[in-house]
Amino acid sequence: MQDFIFYLNLGWEHIISWDALDHQLFILVLVAVYFYKDWRKILILITAFTIGHSVTLALSVLDVFRLPSDLVETLIPITIMLTAFDNILFRENQKKLMRINYVLALVFGLIHGMGFANIARMTMASEQNIAVPLLGFNIGLELGQITVVLVVMAILYLLSKFFKFHQKYWIIGISVIAIILSGQMILERI
Repeated sequence: MQDFIFYLNLGWEHIISWDALDHQLFILVLVAVYFYKDWRKILILITAFTIGHSVTLALSVLDVFRLPSDLVETLIPITIMLTAFDNILFRENQKKLMRINYVLALVFGLIHGMGFANIARMTMASEQNIAVPLLGFNIGLELGQITVVLVVMAILYLLSKFFKFHQKYWIIGISVIAIILSGQMILERI
């Protein structure tokens, strides 16, 4: 149980810490197209991201698949930028955009999972069975993502309720900010 709690905390910190801006930004652009009443769809979306993340994390820890960390660290902000551009291009077609974002969450989750792979490989290398560490880490990651989403949805609710802020402007604003920040990350990592 102690190992499970350790990895649960590691997963939580992986998404909640200040060093996780890239993951938080990706979650933000993914959920920007949803409104708080879409909470079921958001949970499915976040879980798709966790599934993609955990698949490559497991494959990496088992040393089945590995990419150079420099490449992965550059690909992560590219996934943010592509998702943000997608939000802007398809903002008028919410249903299509939501379907696309499910695919992006799963596929880009694969890339984001490789971002933590080197640390996980070193941490979990001594474990005989990686099931408990991976389960703990992924539950912590999922709880962290849900927390980020709850904060984002609360902000969106307050903006729409008290300031009559239209969701279209929210999608565009969040996406433009994400494009700028991810562009900066790409330049720093190149």
